[in-house]
Amino acid sequence: MIHVVAIVTTKPGQRDAVLQLFRANVPAVRAEQGCIEYEAAVDATPGLKFQTEFGPDTFVVIEKWESPAALEAHLAAPHMAAYGARVREMIASRAIHVLSPA
Repeated sequence: MIHVVAIVTTKPGQRDAVLQLFRANVPAVRAEQGCIEYEAAVDATPGLKFQTEFGPDTFVVIEKWESPAALEAHLAAPHMAAYGARVREMIASRAIHVLSPA
């Protein structure tokens, strides 16, 4: 199993629009072979005193996949290409971390 943590920062004020499109794509992703978990998360509110916030334009995608091959198939899926095309102009940056269980 592998874990993916993707930190996505949208252009100012675009997070809700991107999350709406993300949520619309979730059922197709969860139906993919090898998908164990796939969801978005934002800063918890109210923030805790030890919390480092991502901010109002950032969300985190938390994923678990059965294998690297399943993740690679996900990245090549037509619904992911369509999602990417829809949100491309709304994204300021993203960082994708692929992790193995420790």
